[in-house]
Amino acid sequence: MTETAVTLASIQAAADVLAGQIERTPMRPSRTLSEITGADVWVKFENMQFTAAFKERGALNKLSKLTEEEKRTGVIAVSAGNHAQGVAYHAKRLGIPATIVMPVTTPFNKVQHTRDHGARVLLEGDTFDEASVYAATVRARDGLTFIHPFDDADIISGQGTIALEMLADMPDFDTLLVPIGGGGLISGMSVAAKGLKPDIEIIGVQASMYPSMQAAINGTDTPAQGGATIAEGIAVKKAGTLTREIVRNLVDDILLVEEEHMERAITLYADVEKTIAEGAGAAGLAALLAHPAKFSGKRVGLVLCGGNIDTRLLASVLTRALVREKRLTNIRIIGDDRPGLLGLVSKIIGDSGANIMEVAHNRIALDVPAKGAEFDILIETRDAQHTQEVIDVLGQAGYPPRPLDR
Repeated sequence: MTETAVTLASIQAAADVLAGQIERTPMRPSRTLSEITGADVWVKFENMQFTAAFKERGALNKLSKLTEEEKRTGVIAVSAGNHAQGVAYHAKRLGIPATIVMPVTTPFNKVQHTRDHGARVLLEGDTFDEASVYAATVRARDGLTFIHPFDDADIISGQGTIALEMLADMPDFDTLLVPIGGGGLISGMSVAAKGLKPDIEIIGVQASMYPSMQAAINGTDTPAQGGATIAEGIAVKKAGTLTREIVRNLVDDILLVEEEHMERAITLYADVEKTIAEGAGAAGLAALLAHPAKFSGKRVGLVLCGGNIDTRLLASVLTRALVREKRLTNIRIIGDDRPGLLGLVSKIIGDSGANIMEVAHNRIALDVPAKGAEFDILIETRDAQHTQEVIDVLGQAGYPPRPLDR
Protein backbone atom coordinates (compact mmCIF):
# COMPACT_ATOMS: atom_id res chain seq x y z
CA MET A 1 0.00 0.00 0.00
CA THR A 2 1.38 3.41 -0.93
CA GLU A 3 0.62 6.97 -0.02
CA THR A 4 -0.96 7.53 -3.46
CA ALA A 5 -3.68 5.06 -2.44
CA VAL A 6 -5.17 7.93 -0.41
CA THR A 7 -6.21 10.83 -2.64
CA LEU A 8 -8.79 13.56 -2.71
CA ALA A 9 -10.71 11.37 -5.18
CA SER A 10 -10.65 8.34 -2.83
CA ILE A 11 -11.96 10.54 0.00
CA GLN A 12 -14.71 11.97 -2.17
CA ALA A 13 -15.64 8.39 -3.18
CA ALA A 14 -15.76 7.48 0.52
CA ALA A 15 -18.13 10.40 1.12
CA ASP A 16 -20.50 8.85 -1.45
CA VAL A 17 -20.34 5.50 0.37
CA LEU A 18 -21.07 7.10 3.74
CA ALA A 19 -23.88 9.38 2.57
CA GLY A 20 -27.07 8.54 4.43
CA GLN A 21 -25.40 5.85 6.58
CA ILE A 22 -23.68 8.07 9.15
CA GLU A 23 -24.42 11.47 10.64
CA ARG A 24 -23.30 14.55 8.79
CA THR A 25 -22.31 16.13 12.05
CA PRO A 26 -22.76 19.85 12.69
CA MET A 27 -19.94 22.36 12.85
CA ARG A 28 -20.53 25.54 14.80
CA PRO A 29 -18.57 28.63 15.79
CA SER A 30 -17.89 29.07 19.49
CA ARG A 31 -17.96 32.68 20.62
CA THR A 32 -16.91 31.81 24.17
CA LEU A 33 -14.00 29.54 23.21
CA SER A 34 -12.91 32.23 20.77
CA GLU A 35 -12.89 34.82 23.57
CA ILE A 36 -10.92 32.49 25.84
CA THR A 37 -8.27 31.53 23.28
CA GLY A 38 -8.00 34.58 21.04
CA ALA A 39 -8.69 32.52 17.90
CA ASP A 40 -11.84 32.30 15.78
CA VAL A 41 -12.85 28.83 16.93
CA TRP A 42 -15.17 26.43 15.10
CA VAL A 43 -16.00 22.96 16.44
CA LYS A 44 -16.90 19.88 14.40
CA PHE A 45 -19.05 17.71 16.68
CA GLU A 46 -18.08 14.17 15.71
CA ASN A 47 -19.22 13.06 19.16
CA MET A 48 -22.73 13.22 17.67
CA GLN A 49 -22.17 10.11 15.56
CA PHE A 50 -24.27 7.14 16.72
CA THR A 51 -21.23 5.57 18.39
CA ALA A 52 -20.12 9.02 19.62
CA ALA A 53 -16.89 9.06 17.58
CA PHE A 54 -15.55 9.66 14.08
CA LYS A 55 -14.25 6.11 13.69
CA GLU A 56 -17.50 5.02 12.06
CA ARG A 57 -16.44 6.76 8.87
CA GLY A 58 -13.35 4.71 8.15
CA ALA A 59 -14.87 1.49 9.47
CA LEU A 60 -17.92 1.69 7.21
CA ASN A 61 -15.84 2.65 4.18
CA LYS A 62 -13.57 -0.35 4.72
CA LEU A 63 -16.41 -2.81 5.40
CA SER A 64 -18.19 -1.71 2.24
CA LYS A 65 -15.21 -2.84 0.15
CA LEU A 66 -14.93 -6.40 1.45
CA THR A 67 -15.59 -9.34 -0.85
CA GLU A 68 -18.63 -11.53 -0.22
CA GLU A 69 -16.34 -14.27 1.12
CA GLU A 70 -14.66 -11.85 3.52
CA LYS A 71 -18.06 -10.66 4.72
CA ARG A 72 -19.23 -14.23 5.30
CA THR A 73 -16.10 -15.26 7.23
CA GLY A 74 -16.02 -12.14 9.37
CA VAL A 75 -13.65 -9.41 10.47
CA ILE A 76 -11.38 -8.67 13.41
CA ALA A 77 -10.20 -5.34 14.79
CA VAL A 78 -8.05 -4.17 17.67
CA SER A 79 -8.99 -0.95 19.40
CA ALA A 80 -9.02 1.00 22.64
CA GLY A 81 -12.69 1.64 22.02
CA ASN A 82 -13.95 3.95 19.31
CA HIS A 83 -12.70 1.98 16.29
CA ALA A 84 -14.12 -1.10 17.99
CA GLN A 85 -17.56 0.42 18.27
CA GLY A 86 -17.48 1.73 14.71
CA VAL A 87 -16.55 -1.67 13.29
CA ALA A 88 -18.98 -3.55 15.54
CA TYR A 89 -21.92 -1.26 14.81
CA HIS A 90 -21.60 -1.18 11.05
CA ALA A 91 -20.61 -4.87 10.80
CA LYS A 92 -23.86 -5.73 12.55
CA ARG A 93 -25.80 -3.45 10.19
CA LEU A 94 -24.21 -5.21 7.22
CA GLY A 95 -24.56 -8.74 8.63
CA ILE A 96 -20.81 -9.28 9.04
CA PRO A 97 -19.53 -11.25 12.08
CA ALA A 98 -17.10 -9.09 14.08
CA THR A 99 -14.43 -9.91 16.67
CA ILE A 100 -12.85 -7.05 18.59
CA VAL A 101 -9.65 -7.32 20.64
CA MET A 102 -9.34 -4.59 23.28
CA PRO A 103 -6.67 -3.85 25.91
CA VAL A 104 -7.77 -4.79 29.41
CA THR A 105 -7.31 -1.12 30.34
CA THR A 106 -10.10 0.01 27.98
CA PRO A 107 -12.82 1.97 29.84
CA PHE A 108 -15.72 -0.26 30.75
CA ASN A 109 -18.28 1.83 28.89
CA LYS A 110 -16.43 1.30 25.60
CA VAL A 111 -16.19 -2.45 26.19
CA GLN A 112 -19.87 -2.72 27.02
CA HIS A 113 -20.99 -0.60 24.08
CA THR A 114 -18.93 -2.76 21.72
CA ARG A 115 -20.58 -5.90 23.08
CA ASP A 116 -23.98 -4.24 22.80
CA HIS A 117 -23.34 -3.82 19.07
CA GLY A 118 -23.12 -7.60 18.75
CA ALA A 119 -19.36 -8.11 18.52
CA ARG A 120 -17.34 -10.83 20.20
CA VAL A 121 -15.02 -8.91 22.53
CA LEU A 122 -11.66 -10.33 23.62
CA LEU A 123 -9.73 -8.44 26.32
CA GLU A 124 -5.98 -8.97 26.07
CA GLY A 125 -2.86 -6.95 26.96
CA ASP A 126 -2.38 -3.69 28.83
CA THR A 127 -1.76 -1.58 25.72
CA PHE A 128 -2.92 -1.26 22.13
CA ASP A 129 0.33 -2.84 20.92
CA GLU A 130 -0.03 -5.89 23.16
CA ALA A 131 -3.64 -6.30 22.05
CA SER A 132 -2.49 -6.08 18.43
CA VAL A 133 -0.13 -9.04 18.85
CA TYR A 134 -2.96 -11.17 20.20
CA ALA A 135 -5.33 -10.01 17.45
CA ALA A 136 -2.85 -11.22 14.82
CA THR A 137 -2.93 -14.68 16.39
CA VAL A 138 -6.73 -14.81 16.41
CA ARG A 139 -6.89 -13.51 12.86
CA ALA A 140 -4.62 -16.28 11.55
CA ARG A 141 -6.39 -18.96 13.56
CA ASP A 142 -9.93 -18.03 12.50
CA GLY A 143 -9.22 -16.79 8.97
CA LEU A 144 -10.66 -13.32 9.64
CA THR A 145 -10.13 -10.10 7.71
CA PHE A 146 -8.25 -7.50 9.73
CA ILE A 147 -9.74 -4.01 9.91
CA HIS A 148 -6.80 -1.83 10.89
CA PRO A 149 -7.67 1.18 13.05
CA PHE A 150 -5.51 3.63 11.09
CA ASP A 151 -2.88 2.22 8.73
CA ASP A 152 -5.20 1.42 5.82
CA ALA A 153 -6.05 3.52 2.76
CA ASP A 154 -9.80 2.82 2.97
CA ILE A 155 -9.87 3.69 6.68
CA ILE A 156 -7.90 6.88 6.07
CA SER A 157 -10.13 7.88 3.16
CA GLY A 158 -13.22 7.45 5.32
CA GLN A 159 -11.79 9.63 8.09
CA GLY A 160 -10.84 12.29 5.54
CA THR A 161 -14.52 12.95 4.80
CA ILE A 162 -14.58 15.09 7.97
CA ALA A 163 -12.38 17.69 6.27
CA LEU A 164 -14.61 17.69 3.19
CA GLU A 165 -17.58 18.57 5.39
CA MET A 166 -15.68 21.17 7.40
CA LEU A 167 -14.43 23.03 4.35
CA ALA A 168 -17.84 22.81 2.69
CA ASP A 169 -19.33 24.54 5.73
CA MET A 170 -16.44 27.01 6.22
CA PRO A 171 -14.02 27.37 3.27
CA ASP A 172 -11.96 30.09 4.97
CA PHE A 173 -10.17 28.13 7.67
CA ASP A 174 -6.58 29.10 8.35
CA THR A 175 -5.82 26.05 10.48
CA LEU A 176 -7.23 22.64 11.36
CA LEU A 177 -6.19 21.16 14.72
CA VAL A 178 -6.42 17.37 14.63
CA PRO A 179 -5.67 14.74 17.30
CA ILE A 180 -3.11 12.05 16.44
CA GLY A 181 -2.94 8.50 17.74
CA GLY A 182 -1.86 6.21 14.92
CA GLY A 183 -2.49 8.99 12.41
CA GLY A 184 -5.51 7.82 10.41
CA LEU A 185 -7.66 10.86 11.13
CA ILE A 186 -5.05 13.50 10.44
CA SER A 187 -3.80 11.66 7.35
CA GLY A 188 -7.23 11.60 5.75
CA MET A 189 -8.05 15.13 6.78
CA SER A 190 -4.73 16.53 5.55
CA VAL A 191 -5.08 14.86 2.12
CA ALA A 192 -8.62 16.20 1.77
CA ALA A 193 -7.94 19.67 3.16
CA LYS A 194 -4.70 20.26 1.25
CA GLY A 195 -6.34 18.91 -1.89
CA LEU A 196 -9.09 21.49 -1.61
CA LYS A 197 -7.05 24.32 -0.11
CA PRO A 198 -3.27 23.86 -0.49
CA ASP A 199 -2.36 26.76 1.81
CA ILE A 200 -4.38 25.55 4.79
CA GLU A 201 -2.34 24.78 7.91
CA ILE A 202 -2.73 21.31 9.44
CA ILE A 203 -1.52 20.93 13.03
CA GLY A 204 -1.47 17.58 14.79
CA VAL A 205 -1.89 17.10 18.53
CA GLN A 206 -0.53 14.25 20.63
CA ALA A 207 -0.65 13.46 24.33
CA SER A 208 2.78 14.21 25.79
CA MET A 209 2.92 10.67 27.22
CA TYR A 210 2.59 9.17 23.72
CA PRO A 211 4.54 11.32 21.19
CA SER A 212 5.09 8.47 18.72
CA MET A 213 4.19 10.34 15.53
CA GLN A 214 6.22 13.40 16.45
CA ALA A 215 9.24 11.22 17.15
CA ALA A 216 8.77 9.31 13.89
CA ILE A 217 8.52 12.50 11.83
CA ASN A 218 11.52 14.08 13.54
CA GLY A 219 13.56 10.99 12.84
CA THR A 220 14.51 10.62 16.48
CA ASP A 221 14.48 7.54 18.61
CA THR A 222 11.06 7.17 20.14
CA PRO A 223 11.28 8.58 23.67
CA ALA A 224 10.13 6.67 26.72
CA GLN A 225 6.37 6.46 26.43
CA GLY A 226 3.51 5.30 28.52
CA GLY A 227 1.38 6.19 31.46
CA ALA A 228 -2.26 6.52 32.36
CA THR A 229 -3.20 9.34 30.02
CA ILE A 230 -6.75 10.61 30.02
CA ALA A 231 -6.54 10.45 26.21
CA GLU A 232 -6.41 6.66 25.85
CA GLY A 233 -7.91 6.98 22.38
CA ILE A 234 -4.62 8.43 21.08
CA ALA A 235 -2.30 6.46 23.36
CA VAL A 236 -0.52 4.69 20.48
CA LYS A 237 3.16 3.83 20.88
CA LYS A 238 3.95 3.26 17.20
CA ALA A 239 2.85 5.46 14.31
CA GLY A 240 1.50 3.76 11.20
CA THR A 241 3.70 3.21 8.16
CA LEU A 242 1.28 4.72 5.65
CA THR A 243 0.10 7.46 7.99
CA ARG A 244 3.65 8.44 8.87
CA GLU A 245 4.49 9.26 5.27
CA ILE A 246 1.30 11.25 4.73
CA VAL A 247 1.88 13.21 7.94
CA ARG A 248 5.51 13.83 7.02
CA ASN A 249 4.50 15.32 3.67
CA LEU A 250 1.33 17.23 4.54
CA VAL A 251 1.16 18.10 8.26
CA ASP A 252 2.75 21.42 9.20
CA ASP A 253 3.49 20.78 12.87
CA ILE A 254 2.75 18.43 15.76
CA LEU A 255 2.14 19.78 19.26
CA LEU A 256 2.26 17.84 22.51
CA VAL A 257 -0.23 18.58 25.26
CA GLU A 258 -0.16 17.78 28.95
CA GLU A 259 -2.90 16.11 30.96
CA GLU A 260 -3.91 19.35 32.67
CA HIS A 261 -4.74 21.02 29.36
CA MET A 262 -6.81 18.05 28.22
CA GLU A 263 -8.71 18.07 31.49
CA ARG A 264 -9.38 21.78 31.08
CA ALA A 265 -10.54 21.22 27.49
CA ILE A 266 -12.98 18.50 28.58
CA THR A 267 -14.34 20.86 31.22
CA LEU A 268 -14.74 23.75 28.77
CA TYR A 269 -16.61 21.56 26.29
CA ALA A 270 -19.00 20.62 29.10
CA ASP A 271 -19.34 24.13 30.54
CA VAL A 272 -19.31 26.17 27.33
CA GLU A 273 -20.61 23.91 24.58
CA LYS A 274 -22.77 21.70 26.82
CA THR A 275 -21.31 18.61 25.16
CA ILE A 276 -19.24 15.62 26.26
CA ALA A 277 -15.67 15.09 25.05
CA GLU A 278 -13.32 12.27 25.88
CA GLY A 279 -9.65 13.04 26.39
CA ALA A 280 -8.63 12.36 22.78
CA GLY A 281 -11.66 14.26 21.53
CA ALA A 282 -10.59 17.33 23.50
CA ALA A 283 -6.95 17.25 22.38
CA GLY A 284 -7.36 19.92 19.69
CA LEU A 285 -8.86 22.39 22.14
CA ALA A 286 -6.17 21.44 24.66
CA ALA A 287 -3.49 22.48 22.15
CA LEU A 288 -5.29 25.77 21.58
CA LEU A 289 -5.32 26.40 25.33
CA ALA A 290 -1.67 25.42 25.70
CA HIS A 291 -0.40 27.50 22.75
CA PRO A 292 -2.77 30.47 22.36
CA ALA A 293 -0.17 32.78 20.78
CA LYS A 294 0.38 30.32 17.94
CA PHE A 295 -3.26 30.58 16.86
CA SER A 296 -4.18 34.12 17.88
CA GLY A 297 -6.36 35.81 15.27
CA LYS A 298 -6.59 32.68 13.10
CA ARG A 299 -9.77 30.90 12.06
CA VAL A 300 -9.26 27.47 13.60
CA GLY A 301 -11.27 24.29 13.08
CA LEU A 302 -11.32 21.78 15.95
CA VAL A 303 -12.45 18.18 15.59
CA LEU A 304 -14.23 17.02 18.74
CA CYS A 305 -13.59 13.49 17.54
CA GLY A 306 -15.11 11.45 20.37
CA GLY A 307 -17.30 11.64 23.44
CA ASN A 308 -16.90 8.18 24.97
CA ILE A 309 -15.57 9.04 28.40
CA ASP A 310 -16.26 6.93 31.45
CA THR A 311 -18.78 8.73 33.67
CA ARG A 312 -16.65 8.32 36.78
CA LEU A 313 -13.65 9.78 34.99
CA LEU A 314 -15.76 12.67 33.72
CA ALA A 315 -16.99 13.34 37.26
CA SER A 316 -13.38 13.33 38.49
CA VAL A 317 -12.26 15.74 35.75
CA LEU A 318 -15.08 18.17 36.51
CA THR A 319 -14.40 18.00 40.24
CA ARG A 320 -10.67 18.59 39.71
CA ALA A 321 -11.58 21.63 37.64
CA LEU A 322 -13.49 23.05 40.60
CA VAL A 323 -10.39 22.55 42.75
CA ARG A 324 -8.15 24.30 40.19
CA GLU A 325 -10.57 27.21 40.05
CA LYS A 326 -10.63 27.29 43.88
CA ARG A 327 -14.37 26.74 43.85
CA LEU A 328 -13.66 23.69 46.02
CA THR A 329 -11.07 24.31 48.72
CA ASN A 330 -10.00 22.28 51.72
CA ILE A 331 -9.05 24.45 54.70
CA ARG A 332 -7.64 23.49 58.10
CA ILE A 333 -8.62 25.31 61.28
CA ILE A 334 -7.04 24.73 64.71
CA GLY A 335 -8.91 25.93 67.77
CA ASP A 336 -9.90 25.12 71.35
CA ASP A 337 -11.74 21.83 71.79
CA ARG A 338 -14.86 23.31 73.28
CA PRO A 339 -18.55 22.77 72.57
CA GLY A 340 -19.94 24.94 69.83
CA LEU A 341 -16.66 25.74 68.08
CA LEU A 342 -17.52 23.83 64.92
CA GLY A 343 -20.98 25.41 64.93
CA LEU A 344 -19.46 28.89 65.23
CA VAL A 345 -16.99 28.27 62.39
CA SER A 346 -19.78 26.78 60.27
CA LYS A 347 -21.94 29.86 60.84
CA ILE A 348 -19.11 32.17 59.77
CA ILE A 349 -18.64 30.15 56.60
CA GLY A 350 -22.37 30.02 55.89
CA ASP A 351 -22.87 33.75 56.53
CA SER A 352 -20.09 34.36 54.01
CA GLY A 353 -22.13 32.59 51.33
CA ALA A 354 -20.01 29.44 51.13
CA ASN A 355 -21.19 25.85 51.41
CA ILE A 356 -19.60 23.18 53.61
CA MET A 357 -19.17 19.90 51.71
CA GLU A 358 -17.15 17.79 54.19
CA VAL A 359 -15.77 18.07 57.72
CA ALA A 360 -13.01 15.97 59.33
CA HIS A 361 -12.50 16.48 63.09
CA ASN A 362 -9.10 15.46 64.51
CA ARG A 363 -8.36 15.62 68.25
CA ILE A 364 -5.28 13.39 68.37
CA ALA A 365 -2.86 15.07 65.95
CA LEU A 366 0.38 15.60 67.84
CA ASP A 367 0.93 19.05 66.34
CA VAL A 368 -2.34 20.20 67.94
CA PRO A 369 -2.45 21.19 71.65
CA ALA A 370 -3.95 18.57 73.97
CA LYS A 371 -6.88 20.89 74.65
CA GLY A 372 -7.20 21.82 71.01
CA ALA A 373 -8.92 20.38 67.96
CA GLU A 374 -8.18 20.37 64.26
CA PHE A 375 -10.87 20.68 61.60
CA ASP A 376 -10.39 20.00 57.90
CA ILE A 377 -13.32 21.60 56.10
CA LEU A 378 -14.07 21.29 52.39
CA ILE A 379 -15.90 24.43 51.26
CA GLU A 380 -17.62 25.27 48.00
CA THR A 381 -17.51 28.88 46.80
CA ARG A 382 -18.35 30.92 43.70
CA ASP A 383 -14.74 31.46 42.61
CA ALA A 384 -11.19 32.07 43.86
CA GLN A 385 -12.01 35.59 45.04
CA HIS A 386 -14.96 34.33 47.09
CA THR A 387 -12.73 31.63 48.62
CA GLN A 388 -10.24 34.27 49.70
CA GLU A 389 -13.05 36.35 51.21
CA VAL A 390 -14.14 33.37 53.34
CA ILE A 391 -10.55 32.78 54.47
CA ASP A 392 -10.20 36.46 55.40
CA VAL A 393 -13.43 36.49 57.43
CA LEU A 394 -12.37 33.38 59.36
CA GLY A 395 -9.03 35.01 60.11
CA GLN A 396 -10.70 38.18 61.33
CA ALA A 397 -12.86 36.07 63.65
CA GLY A 398 -9.77 34.54 65.23
CA TYR A 399 -9.74 31.26 63.31
CA PRO A 400 -7.19 31.76 60.50
CA PRO A 401 -7.44 28.73 58.18
CA ARG A 402 -4.67 27.11 56.20
CA PRO A 403 -5.63 26.04 52.66
CA LEU A 404 -4.66 22.45 51.96
CA ASP A 405 -3.57 21.12 48.60
CA ARG A 406 -5.94 18.45 47.30
